Amino acid sequence: MPDHRRPRSKRAAAPTAAAAPRTRPAPGRDAGASPLERYLGSTIRELRRKHGLTIADISDRTGISRGMLSRIETGQTATSLETLSRLAHGLGVSLSALFRNYDVADGGVQLVKKGKGMEVPRRGTRSGHTYQLLAYDQGPTRLFEPFFITIEKASETFPIFEHAGVEFIYMLQGHIQYRHGKNVYDLVPGDALTFNGEVPHGPEKLVKCPIHFLSIIMYPMPSPE
Repeated sequence: MPDHRRPRSKRAAAPTAAAAPRTRPAPGRDAGASPLERYLGSTIRELRRKHGLTIADISDRTGISRGMLSRIETGQTATSLETLSRLAHGLGVSLSALFRNYDVADGGVQLVKKGKGMEVPRRGTRSGHTYQLLAYDQGPTRLFEPFFITIEKASETFPIFEHAGVEFIYMLQGHIQYRHGKNVYDLVPGDALTFNGEVPHGPEKLVKCPIHFLSIIMYPMPSPE
């Protein structure tokens, strides 16, 4: 008798979703990079090439791995000021030279979006304090540094700071007792504290975490020669 069953091969001949390519072209490497990361990467790459240096040369000079240098140049990673300082030294330029042409708009405007401030290692970093730098000096002289500081949990180790200039602190969240010299000040949200940075200062007691505050350091103007 004749076989009336449909050929099984018909199903296999039809195109299926599984036959489609499993991957799509990857987006550009710097698609998720911030404008600052892209700018710094481009500036570092241009300076390196200008001096006829390879990534291997810069790695040898700075002790930064070649992989990390490649990611920095392509804007794939955020970079601390400590790393940028080593890069500037390896390239034979000042740190401020890396930022000189960054985001220079009408009126010299700089915009740092929420959460995009550069994390800067400072003495309190080992104690769990996070420092985000909110603006970057573009000239040859550092005039001020505004930080957004976060302390997520209490620590038994408190850093002591000393620096030139005047510091201004404005409390946003939490409760901290802050020492300046022989005096201790109780700070809660809305409180402001201004003091001479050359006098030893720093947290005395973390009363309630998390703690968030703004710290703005104004450096003295250089004396004219």
